[in-house]
This record gives sequence, C-alpha cells and structure tokens, in this order.
Amino acid sequence: MTDLADIADVGRDARRGGYSRHGFDRVELELREWFTQEAERRGLDVRPDRNGNLWAWWGRPGPDAVITGSHLDSVPGGGAFDGPLGVVSALQAFDVLRARGFTPSKPLAIVVFVEEEGGRFGVACLGSRLMTGAITAEAACKLVDADGVTFGEAAHAAGFDPLRMGRDDRALSSVGAFVELHVEQGRGLDVPVGLASSILAHGRWRYTFRGEGNHAGATVIEDRRDPMLPAARMVLAARRAATSGARATVGRIVPNPGGTNVIASSVDVWLDARAGDEPRTREVVGLITEAARAAAEEEGCEVRVTEESWGGTVHFDPDLMSRVRDALGGGTPALPTGAGHDAGILAAHVPTAMLFVRNPTGISHAPEEFAEADDCAAGVAALATTLEHLAR
Repeated sequence: MTDLADIADVGRDARRGGYSRHGFDRVELELREWFTQEAERRGLDVRPDRNGNLWAWWGRPGPDAVITGSHLDSVPGGGAFDGPLGVVSALQAFDVLRARGFTPSKPLAIVVFVEEEGGRFGVACLGSRLMTGAITAEAACKLVDADGVTFGEAAHAAGFDPLRMGRDDRALSSVGAFVELHVEQGRGLDVPVGLASSILAHGRWRYTFRGEGNHAGATVIEDRRDPMLPAARMVLAARRAATSGARATVGRIVPNPGGTNVIASSVDVWLDARAGDEPRTREVVGLITEAARAAAEEEGCEVRVTEESWGGTVHFDPDLMSRVRDALGGGTPALPTGAGHDAGILAAHVPTAMLFVRNPTGISHAPEEFAEADDCAAGVAALATTLEHLAR
C-alpha cells in the first residue's frame, strides 16, 4: 500500500470528505507528476499523447503491445481506490515481473487516462473517448467546468495543443490488448479478484427547467412559475422508473440564481441512467422525460433535455477473457458491472479485459470506498501473471 500512501494527502476534500481530483486541475497535475517520477524511477519511458493521456513504456513502443493502467482523477469527494488502485497496481505488477526476471517479448506499457470520471467537464472517459474518436476534439474542447473554463483552455494550460487533439490511430494501432485493474464498485465479489464480463448501457442527461424568478416572500403561491417543483417531481420519477435492474440517479441539482429567499428562474438537473441494454436504458429515460415535461407544463414552466454522454452495453473480448482466466488458473469468477470505465470505451476498438479487486464495503464514489491490503496484493499478483502471460 506504500504507493497509495504516497498520494494519500493529494486532493483531500475537507468539505465533502474523500478526494476531489479532476482533469488538468492543480491536484491532477500533481498526481501526473508523481506518476511520471515513479515510472521513470523504474526505467520506464514516459510519453504523453496528444489528448493528454500518459503512457509509460517498458521497451520501445510498437504494435501488439500489452497495455494496462487506469486513471488518477476522481468524482467530487470520491474514494482513494477508484482509479489510483489500477495505476499503482500496474507499477507494482511491473516490479513483480522484473523481480521474476521476466523479459517481455512484446512491448508493455501503463496508460493513465485523463478525466475518466467527468467530474470537471461532465463527460466521462474523456481521454479514451478522444483517443478512439468517440467524441470529437471540437466537442470536447467546448466542454465547460463550473468556473467557466473550457476543456480546451485547461488542456492548453497543461501544455497540450487543442488543435492536435482527436482520434489517435497511431496509439490505437499499438494496442494488442488492454487489461485494466479496478476496485470493484459493488458487492459482487466474494473472492479477492474477479473478472468483468460486461458493462451496462449508460448515459448522462441534463434537464433544464425554466420558470420565472421572483421574491420568495412577496409572490403568492398562485402566481408562481417555480421550476424547482417540476425538478423535484422529476427526481421522484427517476426512482419510480428504475425497476427490473435499471438504475436512475440524480446526484446534482443547480438552481439559478440559488438564493435562499429567491424563487429560482431555472434549475439544471443531471440524470445518470443505466440498464442491461440500450432499449431498456432509453425506455427508462423516456419515462422520466415524460414525467418531467408533464410536471413542467403543470407549473407553467418549460424543460429542455440534453444528452451529454452515452455508452452502449459493453461485452469484453471473450478470447482475451479466456486467456486471462487460464493464466490465473481457470477459476476466476466474472461479473457484470454498472460502472463505466476507459476499458469499456476501448473495447470497441481493441481486445479489452478487466480485473476487479474485492470491495468489502460495496461502497464506491464515496469516502468509505475500501479494499483490504491482502486483496490489493492479490490484485497485483493477478495483474502481473496476466501481463506475463500476454507479453510472452
């Protein structure tokens, strides 16, 4: 746990608890520097790509490379393991391989993707989406954070040229296989290490309710067009729509202007919806949208719905999963996950697999997220064995 301890004080959030580390902010840049130093200390060749992702190579970059890694950013007030565990485990897996005297016959590399959580600019897996062309550079660079800074401006301040961002066929063509290790984000594992079989279809939508701003004391109820009411009813509709394994979550509401004694003129509500396949996910969002529009009309308000991101159901490469399971002795369980990952974005382009480390609390995206030291060590050993098997 030493490497995790090295960054344990970086990005602590005194208000929320946990950590707030976001793409290209001061904290994430500090973590990127930490990773660069740790990788170079191990003799790895660290190179950023044009989209801001960091690559640390063992040997010369080339085709059919075996890649591992994860991300260093977090959701607001997130846990210590989501993302950094995969990066730290990759560094330590390389240490294990060197201690075994292993010499890879294929290039090996660790990648750290930028803005995986979307905590700053609103779109998850932004680094891998840019690399694969799942989002255009033009669209990505226009994304704005809470302070009005665009992703393009933040990238430029970090030393990257927004005009050079976008689909990176050179980087994609070098990846023969990608294996991401991640803390499990539910209670699906009863053994230290497992495999991911699939990722639920998921997306993010913004609902903007517009009414009429006014005085909270001087405006009688009958004269109000308060957008907070349909926003509240939309939150309840999300819970009602999430049945049969679907998930619908409102984790962020922003009223404008946001005064205690002010009737809001508009309210932005962000919805996260997930289900086993695209039709079911779209059905859930449709039910919520229908309820939101009816509630807005009843209150004399308007609502606009914007899809901010989307990812279809991901089924990880069965051949690569079979090879990983064989390398680990054949008995490793596989389970679906409702959480999105860079591995899920890459899966449409290269063979991809995921290893999960048990989370005894079942809590993630919160300070209580946890993994036992022995389970983390088992994850490192499993990742090292997997990389050795794939890079022979």
